[in-house]
Amino acid sequence: MTGRLPTVVILGRPNVGKSTLFNRLVGRRLAIVDDTPGVTRDRKEAEATIAGRRVRLVDTAGLEEAPPESIFGRMRASSEAALREADLALFVVDARAGITPADRAFANWLRRARKPVLLVANKAEGKAGGQQALEAYELGLGEPIPVSAEHGEGIGVLHQAIAAALPAAEAEAPAEEEREQPLRLAIVGRPNAGKSTLLNALIGKERMITGPEPGLTRDAVAVEWTDETGRRVRLVDTAGMRKRARVARGAALEQMSVGASIAALRESEVVVLVVDALLGMDEQDLRIARLAEREGRAVVIALNKWDAVADRAAARKRLDDVLATSLPQLRGVPVVPLSALTGRGVEKLMPAVREAYALWNRRVGTGELNRWFEAAKERHPPPVVDGKRIKLRYVTMPKARPPTLVVFGTRVEELPEDYRRYLVNSFRETFGMPGVPIRLQLRETRNPYAGEKA
Repeated sequence: MTGRLPTVVILGRPNVGKSTLFNRLVGRRLAIVDDTPGVTRDRKEAEATIAGRRVRLVDTAGLEEAPPESIFGRMRASSEAALREADLALFVVDARAGITPADRAFANWLRRARKPVLLVANKAEGKAGGQQALEAYELGLGEPIPVSAEHGEGIGVLHQAIAAALPAAEAEAPAEEEREQPLRLAIVGRPNAGKSTLLNALIGKERMITGPEPGLTRDAVAVEWTDETGRRVRLVDTAGMRKRARVARGAALEQMSVGASIAALRESEVVVLVVDALLGMDEQDLRIARLAEREGRAVVIALNKWDAVADRAAARKRLDDVLATSLPQLRGVPVVPLSALTGRGVEKLMPAVREAYALWNRRVGTGELNRWFEAAKERHPPPVVDGKRIKLRYVTMPKARPPTLVVFGTRVEELPEDYRRYLVNSFRETFGMPGVPIRLQLRETRNPYAGEKA
């Protein structure tokens, strides 16, 4: 029987360098880093190898004293939940700034939690930094470990300290590449459409910080979860994507957030586009859907806040009209009306996701494919261009994910766009692939005797 990975949680007040340390320990830039305090709002997790041991590393929001109902209060509650699941806490302080009253208060809180703690004095560059780190002794959490997460100083010593503080190793869980790969699912949409609320509803707990304030999620946050069928799913909640014109010049933090959302979309297999049913599908929703289609991802639309819609028939007709006229490349995309807040209809989302994923993975045999192709040409022959009919000879399907057709013939590059769309739509309808992006590639067949002298 395999054991779970030990969990190491990084805690501390805002702007002490927790996300920089997280990225350093993971070995790649996963968390957004900015000088603005409070950039991290939701817990971010990744597997890391520390002194030869694999661990689950968790970056958390900055600890602040605040009313429970406020954003910072909800952020602190999320960090407290992370600590409850931890095998080891890294309490990070800023050696340059010195020990603050907030550091002392949170050190007392950590002692009451009765969890193993390592005290990490960050921003302790050079000899002077090492001297400044000694001030952290007064917190009563043991010897401070001076590091510079930004420059990589002291990280080797920290690795050894983490390995020594972890509980004895159980039989390790198999490496990611040895386990069944999870279905990669990205939740995307405009700000305040209900993406984080939907993730919480799917996994059945308050994993993401939610509230009425738009733009609460700033980074792409992955959560591993097992759905009702026992299938592992890697859910990624993303920051809301506004129109480019509305992102102010120099708003580097928001630009990084949108960049992380787009990266999560590209790394996914299925994209759930959350649309606010009260507002309907606007141009920005369509842009996001077109991006998912261009990246070749299966798409499911979650029509959220459906419980608050007064005239549902009219709202659904408006959506269907927009999809038909503005998103023909995803004809038949599945739409799941639901309320992430109340949970109504949420149980229908994952079956739609699994079906979209299965179609996205589907391959059609060569014989069946060419029988369709001949029937499609007979029903609607290729057009005549410059007095000569374009000849389409045969078709292959070299890959799925998404389904990709390669059509061979002569003068195929002159095939008009409307005939290409006809082939794609005919294939989609014949083989039952609604909403799946389909790639059509054209290849010229060469005459083996061309250029030879008689």
